[in-house]
Amino acid sequence: MKKCVIIYNPNSGKKVKKDFLAAYLDILMDNGYDPEVIISRYKGHITKIVSELREVDLVISLGGDGTFNEAMNGNFKRKNKLLLAHIPLGTTNDVGAMFGYGKDPISNLNLLLEGEVKEIDVCCINGKPFVYVAGFGKFMNVPYETSRELKKKIGYFAYVYEAIKEFKNITRLYELSYEVDNEVYNGLYSFMIISNANRIAGINNFYNDVKLDDGKFEVLFCNLSRKKDILKTLYYLRKNDITKVPGFYFHKTDNLKITFKKKPSSWCVDGEELKENTKEYSITVQPKIRIMMPKKNINNLFRKKI
Repeated sequence: MKKCVIIYNPNSGKKVKKDFLAAYLDILMDNGYDPEVIISRYKGHITKIVSELREVDLVISLGGDGTFNEAMNGNFKRKNKLLLAHIPLGTTNDVGAMFGYGKDPISNLNLLLEGEVKEIDVCCINGKPFVYVAGFGKFMNVPYETSRELKKKIGYFAYVYEAIKEFKNITRLYELSYEVDNEVYNGLYSFMIISNANRIAGINNFYNDVKLDDGKFEVLFCNLSRKKDILKTLYYLRKNDITKVPGFYFHKTDNLKITFKKKPSSWCVDGEELKENTKEYSITVQPKIRIMMPKKNINNLFRKKI
């Protein structure tokens, strides 16, 4: 039988009944797998688990986007990378929704087992991988500063509540230079987003025609700082392409270098806080990382084979 390891993060998202794990074991055995469940106990535990696993046929992470991030980081620490899959149990579940999962964990497992193995691009910031989005500046603190207790009570609206609080705060501008496609830009920016995803912060089709295997990632810098300008932009985004919004600067690239005049306090990476003791950041792409995912959105997320 094939060996499958399930890594479950019990702290992700709203409360769920743990009895679904028993059903998981039955379904996996019916599909020819010898399953094992491992419960994560602390932040960073999943990274450690995946990095130290013996050779197995499939690793399924169960939790939020940050859970999948930890699994991917553990995989990057290995010489021989394992086949990863992710089933969402978190609050926003951007990655899960992008992959085509629903809300029921049992149905999601069946969707996965009926799915395909695909090769995706994984972005790295100073050598550390992230699975779909990283950024700094205005609103970027919302995912990791929203309390776990509030997320369990009201789900996605916990982020909305925290975002409203952040909107009222003074917007800081970051002085920096960045190099992309052999061009150097200098300026003051209120936030920046780097991603390889078509769903960010619960917004579907954040960009048009994103492909997970084109060797590129999307970059968006913003220099807006006044509250009225931000509100105008949010209204504008309802009907317009985000890459055409005044005050936004869009790039599609495979290499980005950023140098801050003063070291930023934190980044947000896949919904979690990242602190780096440096002013310089290099973002690159590692292609052809194998994952297993449902078939539902594959045609939209991957280039067509000729």
